[in-house]
This record gives sequence, C-alpha cells and structure tokens, in this order.
Amino acid sequence: MKTNQMKMKLLANEAALGCSIMVPSPQMVEMVAHAGFDWVLIDLEHGTIDLETAELMIMAAEASGITPIVRPRSSQKQDISSVMDRGAMGVQVPHVNNAEDARRAVSAVKFGPGDNRGLAAGTRPDSYGLARSMGDFVKHSNEQTLVCVQLEHAAAIENVDEILAVEGVDVFFIGPSDLSQSMGYPGNPKAEPVANAIERTLLKITAAGKIPGMPASMDNLDTILGSGARYIYTHLPKLVGAGASGFLGKARKIKQVSVD
Repeated sequence: MKTNQMKMKLLANEAALGCSIMVPSPQMVEMVAHAGFDWVLIDLEHGTIDLETAELMIMAAEASGITPIVRPRSSQKQDISSVMDRGAMGVQVPHVNNAEDARRAVSAVKFGPGDNRGLAAGTRPDSYGLARSMGDFVKHSNEQTLVCVQLEHAAAIENVDEILAVEGVDVFFIGPSDLSQSMGYPGNPKAEPVANAIERTLLKITAAGKIPGMPASMDNLDTILGSGARYIYTHLPKLVGAGASGFLGKARKIKQVSVD
C-alpha cells in the first residue's frame, strides 16, 4: 500500500479534488488522473461496477498516481472490507445515520482487536504478502486508509454531534440529493429547510475541527470551496456535459456567423 497523497492534502488543510465514476472503466480512471484530479471515487453503490472491475480501476489509479476511494454497495462490513482487500485507499460509506453506523464503518476499514477488519494473508494491499511483514502492513494501512461517512438522511443531521465524536472518521460528507429526498424535497437541495440543514451541519463539522465533504459542479464550486469543504468531487457526466456544452455552443455560434 502506497502513501495516501489525497489524505495528506486534507491533513494539510488543502482541498482535494476528485471525480466520481460509476461506469466500469479503468481507462476512465486513467483519464481523470491525467486530467489532474487528486483522487477518484469508484462508485459501486449507484453504478454498474463489480468487485473485479473495481480492483482493475484501483490498479489503474495506483499506476496513474491518483488516490482510489471506493463507495461500497452498502454500509455493511463485508461490502466495505471487500473493497479494502482489493486495494482501495479508503471508502465513502453511504447511509451513516448514527454513531454506531460510523463505528462499524471504521472497524471495517481498520485492523485491530475485536470485531475489526479481518486480516488475511496475501491480499493486494499487502503486496500479496511478498514485500513486508504483516505487522508493518497493518500499521501502514491503519495510517494511510481514509474513512469518509455520508450524512444523507434527516436522522444523520439530527445525530451529527454523536457521529462527529466517533474516532477514526476522517471526512464527514454531506449528500445533498439524498438529504433533499429524506427531508421531503426530492431533487431540491436548495429548498430552504434542506439548505439550512446543510449550512448548520457544515458549521458543526468545521467547529469540531473535522473535515467536511461535498459534491460540486462548475455552477457551485466557488460556494462549496467557500463553505470550508475540502473533500470535494464532481461527477464524470457533469464534466462531459460541461465540455460538450462549451464545444457545441461554440460550434453553433460559428455556424450561425458563417450563415449570416
């Protein structure tokens, strides 16, 4: 397991900019890396990526010098640990609504006594057991892996103080889309109750000295950066859409001028 450069940026109080990919494509991961992003979110919850392809996408990220973070299919321990054993440098765990959910997420990522992540010989992140002692791997893994929990339901907002107190969580990510649905305003995170809940939660996260995360697009990137969020990603379709809009818009203007 390599050094988690994205986690280092966050700890240095710098924004780490990522891109979410939901389609099974190691090549897309390489493109995102070469485009200059700090990290990639490999999304197994909402996309069509299976574990085998996730491992290939993680390998592509490592080879391209970008940090691979995986959103597992669920918050269940087996879904989290399975992507960690394939080399993910961290996870963005969905549907964390209370302190117990957050503790389970941490225990599925970190090695330790009790009901923590299972320690298997010969896994990818341990260089298949060929490069170092297992004890050294455990220490390095616990230092470098990142735990991000998603606060995306009204219950999570109500319980944010207890969630913030859980040790081992690196990032507290607010999911505006699911939160808007949970609060009765599906697809409208700008609705006043939802916007107020997001603002209050961001203030609580930063006041606790923790790292907030949010998704962003070209339309709201300045607002997101100004909110104190440092774990930030955009979606691949948003990038494609913005690029296509600029290209086609320019082409149509040129065509219109030539016709006139």
